[in-house]
Amino acid sequence: MTAATGESDAFVFFGATGDLAYRQIFPALQALVRRGLAGIPIIGVAKSDLDLEGFRTRARESLNAHGGVDARAFARMSAQLQYVYGDYRDPETFQLLRQALGTASRPLYYLAIPPDLFATVAEGLASSSSHHGARVVVEKPFGRDLASAQALNRILHSHFPESAIFRIDHYLGKEPVQNLLYFRFANAFLEPIWNRQYIQSVQVTMAEDFGVQGRGRFYEEVGAIRDVVQNHLLQVVALLTMEPPVGHHADAVRDEKLRAFRAMQPLAPNEVVRGQYAGYLREEGVAPQSAVETFAALRLHIDTWRWAGVPFYIRAGKRLPITTTEIWVTLKRPPQAVFDDAPTATNTVRFRLSPHVAISLGARVKVPGEAMVGEAVDLLAQHLAGDETTPYERLLGDALRGDPTLFVRQDAVEAEWRVVDPILSQAPPADAYAPGTWGPVEADRLVDQDQGWHAPAIAATVRGAA
Repeated sequence: MTAATGESDAFVFFGATGDLAYRQIFPALQALVRRGLAGIPIIGVAKSDLDLEGFRTRARESLNAHGGVDARAFARMSAQLQYVYGDYRDPETFQLLRQALGTASRPLYYLAIPPDLFATVAEGLASSSSHHGARVVVEKPFGRDLASAQALNRILHSHFPESAIFRIDHYLGKEPVQNLLYFRFANAFLEPIWNRQYIQSVQVTMAEDFGVQGRGRFYEEVGAIRDVVQNHLLQVVALLTMEPPVGHHADAVRDEKLRAFRAMQPLAPNEVVRGQYAGYLREEGVAPQSAVETFAALRLHIDTWRWAGVPFYIRAGKRLPITTTEIWVTLKRPPQAVFDDAPTATNTVRFRLSPHVAISLGARVKVPGEAMVGEAVDLLAQHLAGDETTPYERLLGDALRGDPTLFVRQDAVEAEWRVVDPILSQAPPADAYAPGTWGPVEADRLVDQDQGWHAPAIAATVRGAA
């Protein structure tokens, strides 16, 4: 196996007429062409019986539905498009692809297809000698549990070295997630208090006010734990808890995140609550007696000097009151209550990752007047959305350049699965909850009763401004 070096000189996406390509890949490609990706073949491979003009029409329809057509960029992209029609199990498909690649020797293959076809495509690429010097991008889920993740990695490694495998989790390409990493290590004031001496607890909430939106069949295969907890939310916790990266090389951040994953204790069934919203069983594609969770709450412990004894509470769910992702860090109370008006007051640090970016420090200030009484305020830094790079644009651009920083490494995938594996086979029953609530009441037993779950507000500013 030959590892790829330098920028890719062709982009090939399998599943080119599928939903992921329609929603994400075509818009990302147009944006990359607009920003300078030019002159390399863009080859779609699929089983849909289209000719090249039909494929270009599909691309235009995608752009019309997701952000609009940039006439100049689309004209350039259209000229670079090629289409290979064929079955992935037919060797002739890969011979046609080899011809379409022409003199390209460093292609990037994007497998926008179900994981059970990865082996078929990898073997087809190898049989046509199309894998030498190539890179391959695969979408999550990276397996269904630890054993299947290891099996999937063996399949990929049989034809590609680890350095050529780019496991894409679009969440890592989001601007707010990048901002979380930046804020932690670009500001000196946070580090002295970012440890067990000052932090009482951390809560991470990923809430959606909608249901499965016609994707019941898919959700039956994953559930909330596999869909967002094992990957997105453990990644967020790793960014919150990792040590500073050593150096600026591509693996510096990934090495520290791996250490954070390995320090997370495997989940115990009594520290997990599962829920299912009323009405889920009536969704299209859902089994009549489904026990799949649409809500999960858990208490996580991290076995390091910095975080020993600090509980991390994570919850994610559908049909909750609002759609948002928010981190709520509660600091310990001052050692002595100097003022009687706030004997139990605590400071907080809040990171809102969606639907907009906001970082706030919760503090108390004196109310004007003679009395020594105060009020809670937020010292708020809010990001006003501009012309942001979309996650897929950022990640595809990185993969084409061969930059693996924002992609998930094999050892990290397996470390994440080790955290959740114990509760996949011994999960507690899914308790019912009403749509529009914060999940089943059983989740309340996980958190400190003096504190309770923090409920994110709809507005970015939840307390008075200072």
